[in-house]
Amino acid sequence: MSKHRSFLDKIDMKILRILQKDCRISLGEIAEELKISKSKVHYRIKRLEENNIIKGYHAKVNLFKFADDFQVLILIRAKYGERDYRERIANVLSEIPGIWAVYEILGEWDFAVLMRAKSREQFVKELDSRIEGTNLIERTNTIVVSKIVKETEKYIVNIEEN
Repeated sequence: MSKHRSFLDKIDMKILRILQKDCRISLGEIAEELKISKSKVHYRIKRLEENNIIKGYHAKVNLFKFADDFQVLILIRAKYGERDYRERIANVLSEIPGIWAVYEILGEWDFAVLMRAKSREQFVKELDSRIEGTNLIERTNTIVVSKIVKETEKYIVNIEEN
């Protein structure tokens, strides 16, 4: 159990779950649902924010309204070299417009990258212009997303019942 998780109790977990369903819910509604005072809810949420358990509150934007519906998963094999080559590659990838996730992975590939673009042409232009000439990447494998079956940013908080 992580040091942050060690101070979380069932009430904290329930608050997190409620906020994940609707982050615009009022403190009063949370308090009523959990049968605790509004001040206790406020204190707990503040503590969760201060300990970086709650990292922010976000609007879920429909990206298709912006026509950014060309999505790809890119697997990247790095060229082995200097000690910090993975960090350098991660930094280069993180700066490319349209890339919304960069994962360092184990196995045959070194990175998995998720990217959105308006078109295939924009994808190729953004990626090629940034990684060409860096001499950091040995090989890539690009997988085009044909249909989104499920996509969520939510981590569902499990509340363990004793």
